[in-house]
Amino acid sequence: MEWVETVALPGRRVVSSRELTGGYSNHNVLLTMDDGSRFVLRRYLGTNRCAVEVALASRLRGVVPVPEVVAFSPSDGLVLSVFVDGQPPTSGYSVGETLARIGSVSFDLPGFFDSSLSPDGVEPIGGLDAFVERCLRTGNAVGYLSDVEQRSLLRLASSSDISGLSGSHQLVHADYNPKNLLASGDRVVAVLDWEFAFSSSPLFDVGNMLRFPQPAGFADDFLRGFRDGGGDLPADWRELSQALDLYSLADFLTRPVEHRYFGRAVTRIRELVR
Repeated sequence: MEWVETVALPGRRVVSSRELTGGYSNHNVLLTMDDGSRFVLRRYLGTNRCAVEVALASRLRGVVPVPEVVAFSPSDGLVLSVFVDGQPPTSGYSVGETLARIGSVSFDLPGFFDSSLSPDGVEPIGGLDAFVERCLRTGNAVGYLSDVEQRSLLRLASSSDISGLSGSHQLVHADYNPKNLLASGDRVVAVLDWEFAFSSSPLFDVGNMLRFPQPAGFADDFLRGFRDGGGDLPADWRELSQALDLYSLADFLTRPVEHRYFGRAVTRIRELVR
């Protein structure tokens, strides 16, 4: 609070604060100032991705709706941004159209970002079977996935041919789902939480969005909005996006079993291998 009142917004005073739900790798607090304005203070609890998120907010201005950053301190892992009022989206069309706009941002190489948004050239697509095997071996799948289910998951990872997507270098949000979107009516007004973003194929985000069941008609509208917005869906997009989503599903198996998405990942894996 001292940083907010003396550095970020000097001369203004915090009159109330409220913790926001939904953050799993960071801490978000809604602040109301003495002039009635509202901001979100974000503090990174794990890996400090402050500089990457701030750089993306600047890069995406006018392309994708993101909250305006008003102050940040990379050394302290703090970002202060304007509060955007909205609700989780109920209509898929704008969600798909927004994802297409995200994918319209491209880079020179695939890979993971440094603070200057320069991808490191490390290919995110590849070694899926080895990645899944490592997550099964080091994670918490035992007792939740049977031996047969684990072997089936490995066979699925080994048989999935995603090599044709190697070299893709478009912006991937990497956690693109309703909990990170705010909408007003049928329009997406903010895309939140960019700390996992990297450069690769938008089909990562397609798989993420369609990982779990959505309201009736949502998926069809989402895909229509994505196509209308200029997004590319190859003929085998469903198989490719589901294969790419195995990276995330397998990674969830390494989380504590009480983690919100551990059980949901187990259920989804069972559906896929069945």
